[in-house]
Amino acid sequence: MERILAINPGATSTKCAVFDGEQLVFKKTIEHSPDELKHYLTVFDQYEYRLKLVHDTLEEAKVPLDSLDAVVGRGGLLKPLKGGTYSVNELMVEDMKKAAQGEHASNLGPVLAYNFGRELAIPAFIVDPVSVDEMEAVARISGSPELPRVSMCHTLNTKAVARKVAKDLGKRYEDLNLVVTHLGTGISVSPHRKGQMIDVNNAKEEGPFSPDRSGGLPTMALVKLCYSSKYTEKELVGKLMSKGGVYAYLGTTDLRAVEKMAAEGNQQAEIILQAMAYQIAKEIGAMATTLAGEVDYIILTGGMAHSQRLVEEITRRVKFIAPVTVVPGEEEMEALAGGALRVLRNEEKAQEYK
Repeated sequence: MERILAINPGATSTKCAVFDGEQLVFKKTIEHSPDELKHYLTVFDQYEYRLKLVHDTLEEAKVPLDSLDAVVGRGGLLKPLKGGTYSVNELMVEDMKKAAQGEHASNLGPVLAYNFGRELAIPAFIVDPVSVDEMEAVARISGSPELPRVSMCHTLNTKAVARKVAKDLGKRYEDLNLVVTHLGTGISVSPHRKGQMIDVNNAKEEGPFSPDRSGGLPTMALVKLCYSSKYTEKELVGKLMSKGGVYAYLGTTDLRAVEKMAAEGNQQAEIILQAMAYQIAKEIGAMATTLAGEVDYIILTGGMAHSQRLVEEITRRVKFIAPVTVVPGEEEMEALAGGALRVLRNEEKAQEYK
């Protein structure tokens, strides 16, 4: 049985798990307090700190390093690339060190995997990073040559859930047309045609508003706000990216709190809840047109897919397009291990990062 170590660095945690084939053997989330991280000027400066924590965690769990057959890390902000499993090479590590596409904790994923791979002489991989770009040429046109549309989304969970649903149906992901909606801190809706994610709303700047992001906004009004002198650039980015959406209207990012407020008669909470579901459904409808209406299934996933109220509101509006399947939460660790496992079992060929 192939034993795989999966490592998923996040902003305030590092998740690690060990799998024997598809079977989870061990899983732990290592939390990082702001005080622990404040001494590091860049994400890459945290490398040695997080590496030691993973080593210590495996030792505490009594997982012998020489029992591992492969290691897989979460992919960082890499150059645009096709979906799939990639072998970690020196070029990828260098790009993560430079952080040319931006600073993010996930940039440590390939570097941590590379270290374990080199130390133990085992393959090191990443799977479906956020920079996966399978968009068609027509989808990149925004209306301004200076502002092309960019593919950036929750690719790892999105593709993993699509594969899971296909398998449960006794079908191949590559044989289905799907619209997959990730309902998390950011909301991304992507159409998948025969295994290719042909479009997506960049959850940082397009599509539905989310618990703390503003989503797509009226362009001219936004331009005027930018030049109003009311906010600095940093303040305005914060309003759009961490204090927008539900938070801007209701002062909370907790969907459960919003539902409670609505149930107790708060009309503002009720309309905001309905509006978010409305915008998500509208984006699903828009993405269905990219598949010319030939949609086999609509999939709702992510943390907010646990909300029966939200799921029902969305489903009511989109069920005429295709059957709706709900896969709550995320399966990122399983997705990482699954990508490595497909390569080890020769079901997929590891791609080279160039």
